[in-house]
Amino acid sequence: MYHDLVVYKKAYQLALEIHSESLGFPKYEQYGGMADQLRRSSKSVVANLVEASSYSTDYPRREFSQIIQSIGSKDETVLWLKLSKDLAYMKNTDDYIERYEEIGRMLYGLKESRKHGRENL
Repeated sequence: MYHDLVVYKKAYQLALEIHSESLGFPKYEQYGGMADQLRRSSKSVVANLVEASSYSTDYPRREFSQIIQSIGSKDETVLWLKLSKDLAYMKNTDDYIERYEEIGRMLYGLKESRKHGRENL
């Protein structure tokens, strides 16, 4: 199950941390703004992993597609983190970005294993 995956656990923890920190962004960034986008993309990494695990081996293309979407959400989150730092909403995003890059490597490994049919979520 997805909740046993290390990549899921790491992404889930990061989504919680990002959510909490983004609550300190300016009010005008909270709803529909950068804080909202950052929260959505960080949670989307996790949600796409959960969705990928819901497909059986009868639907490997859907599973693969959800893993790809999780990678895209990870990349989007990194972009929002960089913008947040440059706009001085967050002082240091380096740790978050490094952790998302690790998650990205794990997701790419998962993608490659599914691409070659060696592993099921």
